[in-house]
Amino acid sequence: MEHEGQRRVAANEALFREVNEGIQRGQWPGDDAQPFGYRCECGRLGCNALVALTPQEYERIRAHPRRFVMLPGHELDDVETVVENTAGYVVVEKRAEAGREAAATDPRS
Repeated sequence: MEHEGQRRVAANEALFREVNEGIQRGQWPGDDAQPFGYRCECGRLGCNALVALTPQEYERIRAHPRRFVMLPGHELDDVETVVENTAGYVVVEKRAEAGREAAATDPRS
């Protein structure tokens, strides 16, 4: 994938990550063991899928600014590597320009 395409995908995924940050902030104390619907953070245009995660799982993934959670099959082999594969979701880590863009747009940085 070309440089500009990597940046576009990373920006789209960063937007979904910001939505999930809002979901995470809205959790009630004590709800840590209850799964919630987080937005799939893939770069696919029009994806509105939800990924069931507990707040603890989401925090573990978000500890790495280049990592995103998405449904299996939504990963883009050109710009990301699957670092975790579960029955309900995959965790990817962005590479190259997409990785730099993901780290630069991390709302927690």
